[in-house]
Amino acid sequence: MYENGSTPRQIADRYVETLADLNPVVGTALGIRPGSDAMPDFSPDGREALADAQRAVLTELAVAERGDLPVVERRAARLLRERLTATLAVHDAGEGLREVNNLFSPAHSMRSVFLLMPQESGDDWAVIARRLARIPEAVRSCRASLEKGMSDGLLAPARQAETVVAQLTTWVRTAWYREFVAAGPDALWTELTGAADVATAALDELRGFLSDVYAPAAQEAPDAVGRDRYARWARYWTGADLDLDDAYAYGWAEYHRLREEIDKAATAILPGASPMQVMRHLHEHGEAIHGEEEIRRWLQDLMDRAIEDFDGTHVDLADPIKNVEAMIAPPGSAAAPYYTRPSLDFSRPGRTWLPTMGRDRFPTWDLVSTWYHEGVPGHHLQLAQWVHVQDTLSRYQVSVGSVSATTEGWALYAERLVDELGYLTDPAYRLGYLDAQMLRAVRVIIDIGMHVRLPIPAGSPFHPGETWTPHLGREFLRRHNGRDEEFIDSEIIRYLGLPGQAISYKLGERAWLDGRAAARAARGDAFDLKAWHMAALSLGSLGLDDLADELAKLP
Repeated sequence: MYENGSTPRQIADRYVETLADLNPVVGTALGIRPGSDAMPDFSPDGREALADAQRAVLTELAVAERGDLPVVERRAARLLRERLTATLAVHDAGEGLREVNNLFSPAHSMRSVFLLMPQESGDDWAVIARRLARIPEAVRSCRASLEKGMSDGLLAPARQAETVVAQLTTWVRTAWYREFVAAGPDALWTELTGAADVATAALDELRGFLSDVYAPAAQEAPDAVGRDRYARWARYWTGADLDLDDAYAYGWAEYHRLREEIDKAATAILPGASPMQVMRHLHEHGEAIHGEEEIRRWLQDLMDRAIEDFDGTHVDLADPIKNVEAMIAPPGSAAAPYYTRPSLDFSRPGRTWLPTMGRDRFPTWDLVSTWYHEGVPGHHLQLAQWVHVQDTLSRYQVSVGSVSATTEGWALYAERLVDELGYLTDPAYRLGYLDAQMLRAVRVIIDIGMHVRLPIPAGSPFHPGETWTPHLGREFLRRHNGRDEEFIDSEIIRYLGLPGQAISYKLGERAWLDGRAAARAARGDAFDLKAWHMAALSLGSLGLDDLADELAKLP
């Protein structure tokens, strides 16, 4: 069957090793390159070397795909082909030459990688010191790509550069690297602080380049990417060739449905008040936790209780999955909470991260649903389960082959699940859940609308007939979201810098719901939700072109 002697899963696993060599941050994240002090080569040559490796994998895969494949091999092959094809389409369009955004840029990996590294021994800290000393090299390679993008007329919008400049300014002024290495052993103090200062100086150099050279050159770069670029990015984030007009209409349908639910939920809390008035009331006068460590412990307790409640009742959890840590995000992060998955050997647990944005008071009404999303039964349950079943899949399927719509879709489905199961009986917490759902519906509307320059429907209560702009997108989000202005500003920058990513939540949730409905209809009274959850969580990554169909076939 396999003329070259390799199965698709074996090819996928070898590619993970290649990727970990070419992008050492991946190796650290997966825990498969212990002791590595290397940084990625972000230069045009480094990017092309990775693309060449991906093309070689596709050539090898074409041979292995011949013949009838067992289902596990078929899934592995389809995911690998779809992911590499989507990634190469982005690369070939030169998108890596303008990789400037507030979440996933090379600059961010130059900090986040250190949060993933072991810190238990003197040897661990020695590796950290050596990697810190390599930050100038990584900065030079990043700058080389951005300079090539400038010469080729491929620039990120000025507002993206200005946002990253502000983030880098925070990192430099707070001496983040110095603060990070303060936990290291005294015996390495000189080496660690010296390397931290070298790394800080390199980031300051990058900040100066972005501020003084790149941002002025990018003033004419449009925020909207247009339909063709957007469709390419949407494929990358969702694993599907989307009908953008259908997705836009779905966003509006969900918006109208959720408006009715939010109105009812708000009235139950403060009769006669508007939803936004109720959310402001909860934000200012509702339950709140004071102090960073106090909110961290509160979130940890929330996840621990969820694990205790769900295990054996709605899912079956292996022991390693029961370990998840609540963390405070470092200063200068984007405003949205996030999750980092466990290493492949579980030596580093899954972690949820709360950006405090300088605050010391944390209202809880909008945090509960968010932590079900980030922790259990959301991201942690799915991604840690993938690690647990990796021996039955390919390493690629449970790690770097992730599709945003599949993972974010599950996490949003998890929020809905806890509501269905009666975990959100507190009116404030349920309003927080509905507000989070509305955020994801609004994302679909304005992300597609702003980038593709679509008209606002004639029957809309908001600027009917006008064409979406970033200004209108921000105002629409502000009117339909209970979070503060800093969060809203960060979100708009995020949507404009990562076209297509924001729609993956709601469209992914739709696929999970459709798959569950189809499986339930096929099984009737024999449908077992717990069994379906465990089978679904053990599939590994899939794109939206495959997800709903595969879910429908599960027992």
